[in-house]
Parts: sequence; C-alpha cells; structure tokens
Amino acid sequence: MRFPVSVKPFRGQLDVAAFAGVLLLLVLFVLLLSLVYTPGVRLDLPVAHDLPGTDRPSVAVAVDSNGRYYFQNQLLAEADLKTRLRTTATNSAEPLTLVVQADKATRYEVLIRLTLLAREAGINEALLATLPAPFASGAATVQP
Repeated sequence: MRFPVSVKPFRGQLDVAAFAGVLLLLVLFVLLLSLVYTPGVRLDLPVAHDLPGTDRPSVAVAVDSNGRYYFQNQLLAEADLKTRLRTTATNSAEPLTLVVQADKATRYEVLIRLTLLAREAGINEALLATLPAPFASGAATVQP
C-alpha cells in the first residue's frame, strides 16, 4: 500500500512518562494479583529430615486441622472417602500407598481413623507427607 506523501514517520522525542505510567500499572497489577484468593485447603505440613518415600503408586488424602478429609480436591465424608478409595484401589494394577497430607494441628485419632479407613478400602501402606527442611544459607559441608 502506498502512503500519501504528506504522511511522514514520527521523528520526535519519545515521552518517557507514558512508558513509566504503563510500567507502574503493570507492577500494580502483579502485586494485586498476588492478593487474589486462590481456592484450596491451607495445610501447615510438618518439617522433617530424610524420611523415606515410596516407589509404588500412591494416592493422596489431605486432612485439615478440623479433621475434614479432602480427596482429589473435594471435601468428602468418611463413607464417601471409603468408597472412592476402594474404587481407586480396585482399579489399580499395583498395590497403592496412601499419602496423608495432614496439618500439624490434626489430632492423632483422625490420622489413625484415616489409615484404618484406607486399610478397609484395600490400601495397606500409609505414609505421612512432610515438607523438606529449609536449606541452610551458610557454607555447605560435604559429608563422606
């Protein structure tokens, strides 16, 4: 397409204030997006060092501090959880391991009830999920 001769490209100075305004708005949007509510259950997992994991297929159940069970991002009652765990265990080709993601404030009785519930559903092994210990910021020492 041919432009008319009277149209010339812009050769003046760029206004930095406009770019600074756009940059400020972008920073403001990023900061505000971090405050937006994200759905899910807030769990405060305990910190542990060098706990063994599993190499078998696993199924995770989250337990909050009030003793409510969450399986596949859904709040479930004990009876519903038992049936869902049973169908998951029967559909699996290998034996499953239950990974319990429990809050620090969860009562011990709730954890025992969950492991017994999983055993009745056909899952015999259970592990407690933990967070790794924070990395020390000092000089790392290599141990043989």
